This record gives sequence, C-alpha cells and structure tokens, in this order.
Amino acid sequence: MGFKRLTTGTAIAAVLSSATLAPAFAQTAPQASAPQAAGALNPAAEDAPVRATEEARFQLSDGVIATVNDRIITGFDLRQRILMIIMMSQVQPTPETLPALQQQALNDLVDERLQAQEIAKFEQLKISDQEVDRELATMAREVGLSVEDYLRFVQQGGIQLPAFRESIRTRLGWSDLTVGRFRDRARVSATQVDQAMRQLTESATKPQYLIGEIYLDAARVGGMQEAINGARQLTAQMVQGAPFQNVARQFSSAPSAARGGDAGWVVQGTVQPALQAALDVLEVGQLSNPIVVEGGVYIIYMRDKRAGAATSHVSLKQVMVELPETATEAEIAAATARLNSIRSGLTCSNILEQGRDQEGLMASDLGEADISDLLPQFQQVARSAEVGSISDPVRSPLGLHLLAVCDRRVGGPEVPSRQQIENRLQGQNFAMLGRRYLRDLREDALIEIKQ
Repeated sequence: MGFKRLTTGTAIAAVLSSATLAPAFAQTAPQASAPQAAGALNPAAEDAPVRATEEARFQLSDGVIATVNDRIITGFDLRQRILMIIMMSQVQPTPETLPALQQQALNDLVDERLQAQEIAKFEQLKISDQEVDRELATMAREVGLSVEDYLRFVQQGGIQLPAFRESIRTRLGWSDLTVGRFRDRARVSATQVDQAMRQLTESATKPQYLIGEIYLDAARVGGMQEAINGARQLTAQMVQGAPFQNVARQFSSAPSAARGGDAGWVVQGTVQPALQAALDVLEVGQLSNPIVVEGGVYIIYMRDKRAGAATSHVSLKQVMVELPETATEAEIAAATARLNSIRSGLTCSNILEQGRDQEGLMASDLGEADISDLLPQFQQVARSAEVGSISDPVRSPLGLHLLAVCDRRVGGPEVPSRQQIENRLQGQNFAMLGRRYLRDLREDALIEIKQ
C-alpha cells in the first residue's frame, strides 16, 4: 500500500525548529551569476562540501510519526534525515524548500526501513564496519577531504554518526542484495550491445547533448502539483549555487541519480517532445525551468553539446576481380556474373577463405578505416549497408569488388567503448529491477503515517 505525505503546517512545526533553519548551513560554493531565462548554473560548484557555520538546533521530541510494518520512524529520525539531505544536496532549508525536504526525507526513511527488513532475511548479507569505513573513505575522497574532516562536517551539520553509518550500511546491503538477486536478469546480451552501438553509429551525424537530469516522480512526492512546486524550489536553489550533482543524488527518481544525474550524451529526437524542446533552446551551462511530462517533472542541465561525431569507422573485407579502367563492357559483365555467382554464400567469416580458394579472384581484409578515407566508390556501401551484409559488385579503377561490411562504429575520443556501453546497460537494468523490487515491498507493506 502507499502512504500519504505529511501536511506542511503543524507537522513541520512539530518536527523542526524553524527559527534556526536559515543560518544552519552556509553555502561555500561560488554563487552563480544572475540566472538567464533558463537559469544559469555554475558547474564548478559541483561536489563542493557544505560547511556548517553553527550546529543546527532542532527540537528532539522522539514521537512516532510513521510505522513501516513493525519498524517505527520518529521525529528525531526525520530530523536526522533532513539534515543528511541538506548536507549532501546543499539545498538551503527555507520555508519554501521544507516541504520538499521533508517529503524526500520521509520517502527515504520508509524505503530504508523496507530495505533493512528485507536485508535481514538473508544471513549472508552482513555489512561489516570495515565496509562502511571504506565507503566513508570513498565519499570523503570524492569531495576532496580526509575521512576525519568529512566526519567533522557531518557532525557540525547536526548529524549523529551512528545514524549516518547505519544509513550507509543499509545502502550497501541493498546494493549487494539487488546485485545478487538480479545478476542473471540484469545481464546484457551481445545483441543488446550491438544494437546500442548500431544506434550510436546511426545517430552520429545528428545533434547531441551532454545533459544532467533530475526527475521528480509525482506519485512519489505526493502529486503533480507537489512535483512542480518542488522542482521550482530545487531550480531556484541550484541557480543560487547548490551543486546539480548533489541535488540529483538526493532528489532525483531517475536511474541516473546514483551518477549525480549524469544522463550522458543524448541524441536529437530520442527523448520526449517536451524535453527535446528544452534541449533545442538551452545553452551550455544553463539549467532548464521545470519540464512537466506524464508522471512527473524534469530539470535538465546542459553540460555540453555538439553537432555530431566527427568520424565514422567501418571494417571491410573484399573479394575482387582485377579489371583495368579500359576494360570492355563484356569483361565487366563477365566479372559481374562471376561475383554474383558466389555472393549469396559469402559472410564476413568466410569471404577471405572463399575468395582465396578460387582462381581469378583476390581476397583481402581492408581492416578498419575512417569512411571518409575510403575510395569514393566504397563510401556509400560503407555508410549505409547493414553490418554483416555483402554488397553488390562495386566498380573502382582497380576492378570489381564485393564488399563485406563487418563492423561500423562512431569514431572520436568521446565515443564509449563496447565495454562501457555494456556496463551502462547493465547498470540501468540493475537500477530498474531494484526499483521494481522496492515498489513491490512497498505495496505489500503496512505503512502508517501519524497525523
């Protein structure tokens, strides 16, 4: 079953001491310049830690505000989680942002309780203190701090270390659980990788956008209007300097949240029309206004853009009949008939063997080349023929050729490798399966929000 969001009036007043919220955290990242129409963002602010100028002072009532099956969530738990989100995202706790902070904190705590209950069912899923320490070291390194300084920041933000460590322990345990449970289902086939690489190649000449994304799921935050309001507040906070990556990690429901909202290169025409309209007008370094789509709201950060990949590479093999440029029509017709007679039985794997076994034919592996560097007569086949196909006879100054198109890829230093594409697809599969797993746990759980 689902759960209702807390009301924003007396519930917040009962949990937080709002008089001390504004000065609780000071923004250390450079402030962005005045926002442009779409909202300007300073990328240099990404990953900067937040400093606490004074310890946040909160009321410490431990009243129960929610139950998740047989586990309780107290006002103290909620305050601690709000402080964690503030520290991680650098979103300032103002009267306008408190509803979104509170709802996100409550959602996180409910999910965490469900995850911890599920993890407890598996004896082998025990996350040691050493594993938590290693994760803390990684988190500290990512923001350029020692572990000691990082933990000092955490404590200065009013966060108690036992709760912080327990949150990390549950996150690591859930990751291990989902990987172990879905390893076979998340596996990516060679066909899927081939398809992704083919799509990348086919779209090489189209405009491309390197974007960050934040997606607020309306069902998760209490409705579409709440998603819109939350997106507006987050946009305002990022324009004022809150790092996009940090905000994405804490608030986004997209699979890219774990990567700080990194959605990678997006090709023109492959996203929803509302998102494409924003991509068409955003300049590099700009943050979009909230974009309403079915089911939720997006915020897009334009990190970079390009007209298309500069090069496209193809791997070719050939069988040919040598013919001088002065060959007669009869000689060309005879060579054409000879090549057509063997064409149907040729593949990339046997073309060289077949060609070398027959008198009067020459076979060679042309290797991989930039399509623009090939003979003009070869370029059309290299650009448009399906990978694995054998061309019709192609005339060149050297003779008559059958070309086997054995691979094609986009060139350039920014193009992902086959392994990178496989890793990205597998990560997306794990994220999707993990969300479904948690959704099923939530639907089967008894969750009660106290009024």
